[in-house]
Amino acid sequence: MKKLCALLFVLTSLLNAQDNEKACKTFSRVSEMLQQNHFKPKKVDDSLSVFVFNQVVDGLDDNHVLFTATEFDKLAVHKNQIDDYINKKDCAFFTDFISVYRTALERNKKFIEEISAEKLTYTTTDTMRYSKGAYPYLKEPERIKKYLRKKITLDILEDIAELSKNKDSLTKQLPALFETSKQKITSTYLCRADNLLSPADGFENAVYGKFYNAFCTYFDPHSAYFNYNEKASFVSTISSQNYSLGLYVNQEDDEQMVVEEVVPGGPAFKSEKIEKGDKIIKLTANKQEYIISCASMDAVTNIVNSDSYRDVALTLRKQDGSLYTVTLTKEKMRDDDNAVYSYVLGEGTEKTGYIKIPSFYSGYEDGKRAGMAEDVAAEVKKLKEQKITGLIIDLQYNGGGSMDEAVRMAGMFINFGPISILTDKQMKYNTLRDYNRGMLYDGPMVVLVNGLTASASEFFAGVMQDYNRAVIVGSPTLGKASMQTIMPLDEKEQSDFIKITVDRFYRVNGKSSQYTGIIPDVKLPMLFSDIMPRESKMANALLNDTIDVKLRYSKLPVLPIKNAVSQSEGRIKANASFTAINSLNQRVNVLYNADKKPLPITFSNVFDDVHSTDSLYKDVKDVMDTESTLGVSGTYNALGTDEYVKTVNEYKIKNIKRDPYILEGMKILLDLSAGKDR
Repeated sequence: MKKLCALLFVLTSLLNAQDNEKACKTFSRVSEMLQQNHFKPKKVDDSLSVFVFNQVVDGLDDNHVLFTATEFDKLAVHKNQIDDYINKKDCAFFTDFISVYRTALERNKKFIEEISAEKLTYTTTDTMRYSKGAYPYLKEPERIKKYLRKKITLDILEDIAELSKNKDSLTKQLPALFETSKQKITSTYLCRADNLLSPADGFENAVYGKFYNAFCTYFDPHSAYFNYNEKASFVSTISSQNYSLGLYVNQEDDEQMVVEEVVPGGPAFKSEKIEKGDKIIKLTANKQEYIISCASMDAVTNIVNSDSYRDVALTLRKQDGSLYTVTLTKEKMRDDDNAVYSYVLGEGTEKTGYIKIPSFYSGYEDGKRAGMAEDVAAEVKKLKEQKITGLIIDLQYNGGGSMDEAVRMAGMFINFGPISILTDKQMKYNTLRDYNRGMLYDGPMVVLVNGLTASASEFFAGVMQDYNRAVIVGSPTLGKASMQTIMPLDEKEQSDFIKITVDRFYRVNGKSSQYTGIIPDVKLPMLFSDIMPRESKMANALLNDTIDVKLRYSKLPVLPIKNAVSQSEGRIKANASFTAINSLNQRVNVLYNADKKPLPITFSNVFDDVHSTDSLYKDVKDVMDTESTLGVSGTYNALGTDEYVKTVNEYKIKNIKRDPYILEGMKILLDLSAGKDR
């Protein structure tokens, strides 16, 4: 028996060594490709080692409640050595991270199982303490278990508190509610523990991936490592066609996914089983099962979007409570969430065209479907036929996408001339130009942006601003003026990829929006603006600079824009919605920046804490739900049943009426038209 155990140990060690050797080749290849291709490569030195170590350890245990102090110390010996390991192509250190992480997760799972079998109480004397920084690692595993028990009890009480705003009623039902919620919370904890121990791509690969990705983000926040599924999921966000199950789903407050619509002709429709209102309980793909209530959204998104998960088994619950399972094979279908759409705003002779661009997607690989720019051109043509007097291009929440599409679209709205200057790591300048004389639309324009407008959408807004072609309205954009390309680490295998920042783009005046973002001509307050992600807040972001260029280009007169901006600023000061947004932002910032006080874990205290922000978020919801009387006409060409198309149109029109930025954009266009007439 001892010989058998020894043999198994030797075999396991050999397999680990082989895995580490393969991972080391991948790590070295990631390093080589970044050095060769990155716009601003960095030395592989101790600074990189420290950054990668901190990123990986924080990613594995961000709250310092998984590893013991001894386990952390075992990992910390590698903190300044990772650069040396890469240069020497010696990745034996992976074994320590894999072993320590697995041991800690298995211990935590055991603790959760023990706690779930214990008699927990809601009359504790425990207190949960909060800190914006991580606490020191705990020395004894039993202290970790004590923390877990405290956290699970807190989660149970929070789960109960969220059932109602009637504290007295919940207090009376507390004994029964506590036991029901305990089963739900501990089951979720166990499910999450199992998911971490058995990720879809393998435990070791999950750890390796964290190192590869941390290495990439040391160079800049937009360089990244992708496995095949992650790459497919990323590409789906900038495509108007993806492999699909033919379902539209919505995640409800109880973390269940509900079928919102079954797309006619799609895989779900062909099954003749799935109906609107059915709840998705679990997904099974590639022999891996995912319980929706506890699976990470990244895992679910990969299953839904990656073409490597062609066959997916869904377990659903009908509204009568009956369960059933159906296996679907994905088919390539149009993605309505990314598609461009338009409406006509206003009534009478003053009609404003409105085009929403969710992302800068490219055309289909088979060439049968146009890209975003061509879709925009088709919408502009439709709007011109309706005699619009102005055009709003809405890039709010547009995270970018294809730069080729952005260049094509910019050329549609200027006469001709330079659009941007592209630079590579050698600082060689490549001027991007629009060679086609004439404009698809030559009337007044407004471009709407906000803090989540990024990359290609910032690029387009910058061109329109430089040419005085449009009034830019909203809040400062994200500040990403760099370009990335996705490359396979191995041309033959095509299983591992790296997204590398290879170029930066500058505006035609030599300035850059990198780090700072596009500053709107008309600045409007945005809800939660101070806590939104910004390039300037991201670790290792490329800094702003300028280049010395003198490009010749013909700007439109600036006076009409100045006059329209001046009139808009007067309206904004008296606008109730914008005043309310400014007030709400102040309240949110106070809440966000304040140190949270220790919370006694009793139902009364937890209930008060859970509902302490009710009034704030009621006010936020009231502002966001306020509808104007703006006239909106047109129909979005959605896929689905007549009922679904009607629902989609009602939803989109309601969102337009609730958006004060769109209404102000329309008023600015009316001012521009009036100035033009004079």
